[in-house]
Amino acid sequence: MTETPPDAHTDGDTNAETADVLVVGSGIAGCAAALAAAREGAEVLLMTKAERPDDASTDWAQGGISTTRGDPESLKADILEASDWTADPDAVDVLVADADDAVEDVLLDTLGIGFDESADGEFDYTREAAHSESRILHVDAATGSHILRPFLNHVDDHDRIEVRQDTAALELITHEGRVHGVVSDDEPTGKPIYAGATILATGGIGALYTRSTNPDDATGDGIAMAALAGADVEDLEYIQFHPTAYDGDDPFLLSEALRGEGAVLRNGDGEQFMADYHPQGDLAPRDVVARAVETEREATGEVVLDVSPLEFEAEYPDIADTCRDRGIEGDEIPVAPCEHFLCGGIDVDDRGRTSLDRLYAVGECARTGVHGANRLASTSLLEGLVWGLRAGEDAVGEAQRASKRSGETAERADAEVVEAPELRDSDPALPDRFAAQKFTRLNRTMDEALGLERDPAAIGRASAVLRRLKGEVDAYIRTRTARDLYELRNASVVALLIARAASENRESVGCHYVREDDVASTQ
Repeated sequence: MTETPPDAHTDGDTNAETADVLVVGSGIAGCAAALAAAREGAEVLLMTKAERPDDASTDWAQGGISTTRGDPESLKADILEASDWTADPDAVDVLVADADDAVEDVLLDTLGIGFDESADGEFDYTREAAHSESRILHVDAATGSHILRPFLNHVDDHDRIEVRQDTAALELITHEGRVHGVVSDDEPTGKPIYAGATILATGGIGALYTRSTNPDDATGDGIAMAALAGADVEDLEYIQFHPTAYDGDDPFLLSEALRGEGAVLRNGDGEQFMADYHPQGDLAPRDVVARAVETEREATGEVVLDVSPLEFEAEYPDIADTCRDRGIEGDEIPVAPCEHFLCGGIDVDDRGRTSLDRLYAVGECARTGVHGANRLASTSLLEGLVWGLRAGEDAVGEAQRASKRSGETAERADAEVVEAPELRDSDPALPDRFAAQKFTRLNRTMDEALGLERDPAAIGRASAVLRRLKGEVDAYIRTRTARDLYELRNASVVALLIARAASENRESVGCHYVREDDVASTQ
């Protein structure tokens, strides 16, 4: 990366940087985008507000990464059915066509990931909910961390990639419908980073809810920044709740692989109940299982995941250790639904291109169309890998095209003529715990109105609360540059967008479940 010379700015700013391709986010999608761009000869800056791998959602992924196992049509059929037939078939075609090559190229050949093998030395493919066959590669039930950590090490060692941790993007630099980079929090009043192309890979929105399987900093940053800059967003009402998270104050995920290998759900009366809700029983699509679990919890007091059919300690040692560390003994683990994954996001095409020129989005912050209204298990890592590679490669071509138009490097030209947003020094007048208190209010509002089940009247009330909250936050943003305030701003923007999308969709489909009596009462 290069510092821009003092005479390169019409506004006199001398602290800006430039990069061919800027990637914001360090999960599997961001790492894949950075790798692909570097392979094409670009100088890449990968910036992330994470300070260690487990701050990224990829590190929290348990079950595995789906492959086609040589049968792309079968995987496509499962994805479409799990989505309640709302996924974009063309997007699914892209995913299944690229899946096996991407896994082999990056995860096996480049990173050498040691996926679990059976006694005969072949891959130990497992099965998860709504999959018609065993096709998922995994490492124990902690696949995300076993992929992300070597991936981060690989990109960090690459001579064309600079990885900068603990650095947040605060605003996009835009001009006439084109994105020219970001303003980061490297400096007290923001530091412009100009780029020929910018790729957002900022992850999900788990911090909007009290209970989530996401890291605490999953505040929807990329979605908010893109939406505020005018990018199209789609399908934000489709928020997937995982049916089997530990039912306690500090939830953790109990991988679907457990049920895939024989674990069963039981209600407070000790009964297996999923056969009453869906022909696939415990392996029904996630939205069906999550609502069934909540119904049985309300009717019988609790739901547990019975792992007695498994060799739990031997086959899933990481999950077993987590259970024992929490004081959970025996074979029955209390579970409840928990926010897990956003199926919508920034609308992108088959190369990750958004509606704004030179801006890309990949991973959970992007809406590719693959998931529709409900995501099939173990397709998130695959989607991030496939679209990350495609976006990274395309971004280099876009940056080169922009350079030809300007007659010099695109990012250098941007730094000379495009002024970055002006941020403010910290204002000591900010009340103590302002951001934390407002986040509590936001969480409560989202839990009550935009959770597993919704009704139009509650969504309307929530929208009013969220508008007031955003107004309060905006008043402070104008006078203070602080990461926690910008995260709160981003979370409130995304929350409002979710409420709007949910209010406009009165049809129950996939993750978006509208209680019929409430719909009828508002018509």
